[in-house]
Amino acid sequence: STSTTTTTTTTTTSSQSCSNNGKSAIVFLHGLGDSPAGWSHLEDELPSIRKNLGKDVHYVFPPSPTVGLTINGGMEMPGWFDLFDWPIGITAKDDRDGKMAAARQIEDVVEKLESEMGIPPSRVIVGGFSQGAAVALLAAYHRRVEGRVPFAGCVCLSGWLTLKEELKVTPEVAKSTPLFWGHGTWDDKVLFEQQAHGVEKLREAGVTVADYDYPMGHQSHPEEISMMAEFAEKALFPSK
Repeated sequence: STSTTTTTTTTTTSSQSCSNNGKSAIVFLHGLGDSPAGWSHLEDELPSIRKNLGKDVHYVFPPSPTVGLTINGGMEMPGWFDLFDWPIGITAKDDRDGKMAAARQIEDVVEKLESEMGIPPSRVIVGGFSQGAAVALLAAYHRRVEGRVPFAGCVCLSGWLTLKEELKVTPEVAKSTPLFWGHGTWDDKVLFEQQAHGVEKLREAGVTVADYDYPMGHQSHPEEISMMAEFAEKALFPSK
């Protein structure tokens, strides 16, 4: 459940870069068994596709904790929550405690962006790949209750909607937080059925969803990243 194999762990790739402490941010969560370095290429790749995603956008790639996986007999690896079913279809059981803890970790990142850099949640896109995408959806929709500022957008790459019975999207969040969902038609880890199932439930809740599928397995696709860049630019800079 990982796009690339890496060993480096960093909290952000741009924490020392003063040029990136501007107007908005993209927080992106890696997948199971991966590290922040597995997706840090987005910091260069997205601006190469849409230049507005460069100097005024701060990129954060949070590291997951280490978790024991039930599907692997309790073996520990970098991950956001436990897994009880494999592959992950629409009937997969949820590790509610693990997912809520992961979402709180992302909320802490967002709060720091505002307190330390002056970037409000309304100028932040949260996204992720696989497990990271599942956490991003949880943070962007389930947990942005009345009184909490909605995010600028959410990105789900090869992920799935979790805690579906608890999904309640406020009208403000539905209006303010569009979703980009890309998925591989040949995905044998987070099954392709998850996309249509999750998209339907989120649209029923009023969320604007741009959903795309690609001829690939559990991975990313250049065209997908290009469409993600277009989505992110529109969400963060609607007038450009």
